[in-house]
Amino acid sequence: MNLLKEKRENFNDIDDLDDLKAEYDKLQLEYGAKELDSIYHGGCMNHPDICFVFMNPTGRNIASNKSWKGLKSPWIGTKNIWDLFVALELLDPKIYDRIKSMKGNEWTEEFAELVYDDVRRHKYFITNLGKCTQVDARPLPDSVYLQYLHLLEKEIEIVNPKVIVLFGNQVSSIVLGQKISVSQCRKQRFSKNINGREYECYSVFYPVGNGRFNMGKSIEDIRWILQNMPHSKGL
Repeated sequence: MNLLKEKRENFNDIDDLDDLKAEYDKLQLEYGAKELDSIYHGGCMNHPDICFVFMNPTGRNIASNKSWKGLKSPWIGTKNIWDLFVALELLDPKIYDRIKSMKGNEWTEEFAELVYDDVRRHKYFITNLGKCTQVDARPLPDSVYLQYLHLLEKEIEIVNPKVIVLFGNQVSSIVLGQKISVSQCRKQRFSKNINGREYECYSVFYPVGNGRFNMGKSIEDIRWILQNMPHSKGL
């Protein structure tokens, strides 16, 4: 824990998300696939309504290709996660229809910008706890995610979201610093202190991959969170 505290202190002077990318890239070489790039974050970066924190990216994200020169943001070139956002009315249905009609390798850098412009308009921020892209959805040990925790905390401090949604038991447990079982704490508010500021957090079922059968529960819980957050959007 002293090492983590030291790492946090090393980033106290950083106030720009771009300044964190070099750190993510170093960790990619250590924990990710060497032939792939880190995936960073995307969306509204100035006090969004909600910050969504997933696990880590895979090579299915076309932006992890080294030839990709556009946004290095989560879920580019994938389909299933956008089912969640459109159900929450956080994505333009016309953009969603285009996503569902395209193959992953048909995404262009311009289309990725269009999608994330819409994410910004809907005032949410998408990130992963771990930015180390893997070739597939292999599980990562807690020890790897812990290397990213101080960086995620700095992201949150810079972005300053109203509410944070943590997807899955592992991400929730690491970020909140306690053992979390999503099924036992649905719609339960947690508080996380980062540099003297308290952030409202919720743990939600992981909605894709092996957790896709839980997407309905994820949608239900996030709707409740949005309805009950400060300055509710009334979804």
